[in-house]
Amino acid sequence: MSIERVDSVVIGAGVVGLACARALALAGREVLILEAENAFGTGISSRNSEVIHAGLYYPPGSLKARLCVAGRDRLYAFCRRHGVEHRRCGKLVVAATPAQFARLDEIRSNAAACGVEGLAMLDAARMRSLEPALAGAGALLSPDTGIVDSHALMLALLGDAERHGAKLAVRAPVVRLSRSPQGIVVGVGGDARVALCARRVVNAAGLGANALAAGAGLGPEHAPALRYARGNYFVLHGRAPFTHLIYPIPEGAGLGIHLTLDLAGQARFGPDVEWIEAPAFEVDASRAAAFYASIRNYWPGLPEGTLAPGYAGVRPKLHGPGEAAADFRIDGEARHGIAGLVNLFGIESPGLTASLAIADAVRDLLAD
Repeated sequence: MSIERVDSVVIGAGVVGLACARALALAGREVLILEAENAFGTGISSRNSEVIHAGLYYPPGSLKARLCVAGRDRLYAFCRRHGVEHRRCGKLVVAATPAQFARLDEIRSNAAACGVEGLAMLDAARMRSLEPALAGAGALLSPDTGIVDSHALMLALLGDAERHGAKLAVRAPVVRLSRSPQGIVVGVGGDARVALCARRVVNAAGLGANALAAGAGLGPEHAPALRYARGNYFVLHGRAPFTHLIYPIPEGAGLGIHLTLDLAGQARFGPDVEWIEAPAFEVDASRAAAFYASIRNYWPGLPEGTLAPGYAGVRPKLHGPGEAAADFRIDGEARHGIAGLVNLFGIESPGLTASLAIADAVRDLLAD
């Protein structure tokens, strides 16, 4: 098999991969995007809440905190400039009882330490003046939280990348990575069946990123094992009486079963956290009982029989049940020793919000 030379390869055409390809193309690189499926954005990027996060929860100084706040502002600007439909609708984090006010204050203090501005503590009366159907003792208002059409966002990122010379190849799964004196050899299966030699490779393969890194000869320290957390969503029949996103106090490995809205105003609930051994996307309808119970803590008027299974996403976590949440990993040569390779591990929420900031970090790691 002949080997074709290329400057830069991005593996994975989800929102982060497309943002990275755009950043490299804008920097003047020749960029080829390799996507295993038959279209861009069919994996993690199509199975989330489509929320633009403000950056409330992440440890100050962490990659998640820094890139979420920076990425949020850049994402709003990008959407305005490129006509991507979005809405800065705000969200309410609800204290079910007065005893949870201390937790809300912790969240506000944490967010302030991360550079998040504009948060406001609301008592019950003020909360219900915004959302009359909402129950609880009060809430934390995050005005900079929003929603976005994730498919339109990815289409805009791809279009911008292609205008600057990038090319997308679909049905082109990367089956191996290996080192050579000339660069990184990228073995491509599917329709392409070719070997590429690239000066730069961005491994943004999502659920498959860790396996690719391990196949390149990196040990567990540099190709960490993934844990899979399925997040199930249920959709609401009829319209919800809310204009803000509604979140409970965070719990465990997620942010609790929250209410998000799409741009048409349709409500969906989730995700929950279901630890699984391998990626699978079926939604078990019997989980609805737990959803009703959780949602009625903040919306007691939720009618019976109005929730239906929606969809599920699988989060590529670097920690397991009961363990502290792990940060993003953006691993370049200084960490793993392979020149020209950047591995992206554990890019779950707020990956969509942070995508443009992640892309800048990757571009800088791959600068000459």
